[in-house]
Amino acid sequence: MRVAMLTGGGDCPGLNAVIRAVVRQGERTYGDELVGFLDGWRGVIEGETRPLDVNATRGILARGGTILGSSRTNPFKIEGGVDACKESLEALGIDVLVAIGGEDTLGVANKLHELGVRVVGVPKTIDNDLSGTELTFGFDTAVQIAVEAIDRLHTTAESHNRVMVVEVMGRHAGHIATWAGIAGGAANILIPEEAFDIDEVCATLRHRHDELGRNASIVVAAEGAAPKEGTMTLQTGEVDQFGHVRLGGIGQRLAEEIEGRTGYETRQTVLGHVQRGGTPTAFDRILATRFGIAAIDAVHDEAFGQMVALQCGQIVRVPLSEAVGTLKTVDLDLYHGVAERFFAG
Repeated sequence: MRVAMLTGGGDCPGLNAVIRAVVRQGERTYGDELVGFLDGWRGVIEGETRPLDVNATRGILARGGTILGSSRTNPFKIEGGVDACKESLEALGIDVLVAIGGEDTLGVANKLHELGVRVVGVPKTIDNDLSGTELTFGFDTAVQIAVEAIDRLHTTAESHNRVMVVEVMGRHAGHIATWAGIAGGAANILIPEEAFDIDEVCATLRHRHDELGRNASIVVAAEGAAPKEGTMTLQTGEVDQFGHVRLGGIGQRLAEEIEGRTGYETRQTVLGHVQRGGTPTAFDRILATRFGIAAIDAVHDEAFGQMVALQCGQIVRVPLSEAVGTLKTVDLDLYHGVAERFFAG
């Protein structure tokens, strides 16, 4: 078979591990010819590829990013984009396409599958908000990076008697904020799933500082967290081809509000793209490798329109339509039952 791969959306630690696994399993077990489309769906539209074999993918297991490049191109938002994709796949003799990405990338894959394109999906998002799978690779790395930053910020906050606001990724789901906040001992965690009351946040901080004598606090906020009155999230109004507003600024607004309301010196740190750069953790390398092997196995089982997923520790297959149908948000039992128990200090 002639099998193509693409990586779409934001880069993510573990992408290269998937590519490596698909190539090795495909070439050595099935005798496949592998190629990679460059820069996500843009490469499919324009027919830009690079050959992939075992030798070409040596040494990439520990590398962050993706050797294929990525983009947020949406063929369904470009005039003639869908037809160009189908023509490109036919002209290049591609039998099956393995799409590695999150909700947007796999949403396109699902639509193309409905139009007759043979596609297998691999879930990728550091936000861990893709349905059908318990975890996505890249999430563990992002959480670890956030926790390391929080640990470092604890010491400087204690040295200067400050409140530190840490803004992490999470547009619609606060998985990174919740996990990193729990592991990092945050005084408060703000997530998109629960609109927060700034007065309650400040009351918690006053209790810690004035009544318990704590001289430093960490507040972790997902980028998509918003107050009940809906006035603090800063948005540029610009959107990408998938209709996502570019978020940013909640950390700064929180720092200003907290300092103004409590009088505690407050600083903010935005981790931003640091969370998805660099080498993947061992867990993410292993999960990505398992996904890659399972994806090429699915190709040869003709399990088209399916996505490989992690459920109860096992790699399974779920319909792409199920994976992209609804967003996987934070389990509020974890948020209220675990995270909130430590907000009072």
